[in-house]
Amino acid sequence: MTTLPVFSVEQLPATGETTLDGPEGRHAATVRRLRPGEQLLLSDGRGGLARCAVLAAAKDSLHLEVAATWHEPQPEPRVRLVQALIKGDRGELAVELATEAGVDAVVPWRAARCVARWDDGPRGAKALARWRSTAAQAAKQARRAWTPPVDDPVTTRQLAELVRGAAVALVLHESATTPLAEVDLPTSGELVLVVGPEGGITDDELAALAAAGAHPVRLGPTVLRASTAAVVALGALGVRTARWA
Repeated sequence: MTTLPVFSVEQLPATGETTLDGPEGRHAATVRRLRPGEQLLLSDGRGGLARCAVLAAAKDSLHLEVAATWHEPQPEPRVRLVQALIKGDRGELAVELATEAGVDAVVPWRAARCVARWDDGPRGAKALARWRSTAAQAAKQARRAWTPPVDDPVTTRQLAELVRGAAVALVLHESATTPLAEVDLPTSGELVLVVGPEGGITDDELAALAAAGAHPVRLGPTVLRASTAAVVALGALGVRTARWA
């Protein structure tokens, strides 16, 4: 049995009948071609889900009957990914994979060796919007109740403050001597996971993050791409904590 398709709404409907319209309703009716008798899920991206049956299909909307609504709690500990900016579409790939792996929030990082440069104008805003759209689409694809927010980009100084407020912060680094498998992990609170750019994290950045309380760790004997390191680490964290329990 296949899982039900998920469509995003700003607010979950109460029990009874409702209409799914707008871009999501158009996609459900014309692309997915859902018809009366079929079921789907509505998600508000904040843990709320509603299982609905299609009563009628119009050209760009569906008339639905809400069968049940519920709320799914966030996993513990929460994982906030700090992803250095990556050139081209590899940044969006990193966000997509991390979202599918269950990341709870994403923070773009303006690291010193980033090839990609997001300015504070329209180009930077457009790039940030692509990351946010990627997270939203990947959350629906993965049938997630929570859509991870993508925050505004941070500097290294701002990242250090974020590290200080975390239950634990891990920096993936190829020269680290401590394996991720041996780090003591919290059972609750926020875990900050830092992934550097293609050119690597500088010594000054690593020192600043370590001074704020971060722990440099390695995943294994090989060096992963900046776009795939986070998803591998999230898989390890899912197994080592109760996140996947």
